[in-house]
Amino acid sequence: MIDKLKQLPGDDRLEVFPDLNPRPIFQTPAYLADGSDRLEVFPDFGPRNDMQNPIHLHLDGHQTMLVRHLGQRETTMVLSEVPIFWYSSRNARIPDLTIAFNVNPAAIIDRNGYSLEENGKPPEFVLEVASPTTARNDYTRKREDYAVFGIPEYWRFDPTGGRRYDMPLAGDRLVDGVYQPIELVRIDEERLWGHSAMLNLDVCWEYGRLRWWDPATQQYLQTHEEEAEARAAAEQTRLAEASARLAAEADRDAALTRVRELEEELRRRGGT
Repeated sequence: MIDKLKQLPGDDRLEVFPDLNPRPIFQTPAYLADGSDRLEVFPDFGPRNDMQNPIHLHLDGHQTMLVRHLGQRETTMVLSEVPIFWYSSRNARIPDLTIAFNVNPAAIIDRNGYSLEENGKPPEFVLEVASPTTARNDYTRKREDYAVFGIPEYWRFDPTGGRRYDMPLAGDRLVDGVYQPIELVRIDEERLWGHSAMLNLDVCWEYGRLRWWDPATQQYLQTHEEEAEARAAAEQTRLAEASARLAAEADRDAALTRVRELEEELRRRGGT
């Protein structure tokens, strides 16, 4: 069984995916029957079930670290697998990671998707993680669709090092409606970096892992594991410093006690 997506305007090709999660056809939204001015929510497309996002995005906590770094949580959206729609085309794309500024994340979550019409602009950044079933579409037809959507930056991460994509890491910047490759720097055989102007971060492929480097602080954004290790190290430092203070205080108290003993002994001797 396969599920065929709708055609883009002016494009006679259909994209074909394995039918891992049956996906409903999105219809032009209608206002709710209760007479309110609220629009119905987008259909539920279901999560990817090839384990790529849990392994390469969620396990290390990329959404959490990016939200913490970018700030402005009430107007900055950092979410995985959010459908991006144009009502007029009834066509949806669901990037593995989407970042948008100056939007209402709560409303997007409530609507179950990102409407290009409602938000008045595309997201600033999308990223796809290569999977065995959809990798070729990521760097061909999805690349074309994201350009049509007007998304300024499109990145692709291949944890296999280029066996699914043609490169371990690739980024595109939209210039006059056409994606142009972002220059990458190969640090060594196991590290490849490129700069995201939209995030002001370096996107890194390192030993098969996705990393983010902050040029301002000259540090990586911390994964969940690194953050836990840093907290544990800080707690060990705190305990060691507290122990040293207690030891110093004990030594001081012991010294004061000894001084008082000597003074008392001198008084006794002086009195004899």
